[in-house]
Amino acid sequence: MDQNIIDLLQDKMEIIAFNEEQNLSLVGPVKLPVQLDDQVVTFQWYTWLPINKNETKEEVLRSLPALDLADYQQSSVLVYGDFASEENALIRMHSICHTGDIFGSKRCDCGYQLKESMRMIVENGNGALFYLANHEGRGIGLFTKSLAYLLQENGFDTVEANLALDFPDDLRSYEAPLKVLQFLRQKPVKLITNNPKKLEALKKLGLTAEENVPLWGDVSSYNENYLKTKVNKSGHIPLKNTVTI
Repeated sequence: MDQNIIDLLQDKMEIIAFNEEQNLSLVGPVKLPVQLDDQVVTFQWYTWLPINKNETKEEVLRSLPALDLADYQQSSVLVYGDFASEENALIRMHSICHTGDIFGSKRCDCGYQLKESMRMIVENGNGALFYLANHEGRGIGLFTKSLAYLLQENGFDTVEANLALDFPDDLRSYEAPLKVLQFLRQKPVKLITNNPKKLEALKKLGLTAEENVPLWGDVSSYNENYLKTKVNKSGHIPLKNTVTI
């Protein structure tokens, strides 16, 4: 890689301390115009990569051809408005859902939650949507999720299916996105989620937030049992007067 290219890109990279063995290499902001309903909204896009503890920005850049990054996905975050300074910022920690986010599957409400979170953040004037790539199927991965779906077609609910495949109900980790959040903003936030337990778990990891903002919707005969399981087994609380499950 040409040194002039390295010098240019290094100015858009930050190294964030993560744990005893790794740091995070954060890239951005990148201006990202997004079609949201009938308007184009410009977000600031960042993505990050775990790196070795002593690795420099230049070493990260020079190592890229050997990393095979296309073989696995990286997480990223869309930032809107003056996220660092404004009060009452909204954030969403959104777990990737290949079937819901991309294909528009009605078996879950993930695609709806993704778009609705973006709308809520824009209407609020500032916020951030974290898109977490290693969270597919609550952390079991896309291939295993397809097996879990087959079990659900044979009478298992979403929690029972994961357990039947010898996985815990939830394998998701939030340590890395929280480090990125703390780098981007020091002030408190409001977490967009239907699960108060998720808020409490994130607060124990260092999230500065006092409340969760629900976003129920897109309920249908296709996902009714899935949403009931979220309420009955995963601690989700429906927003009154919005949806009955």
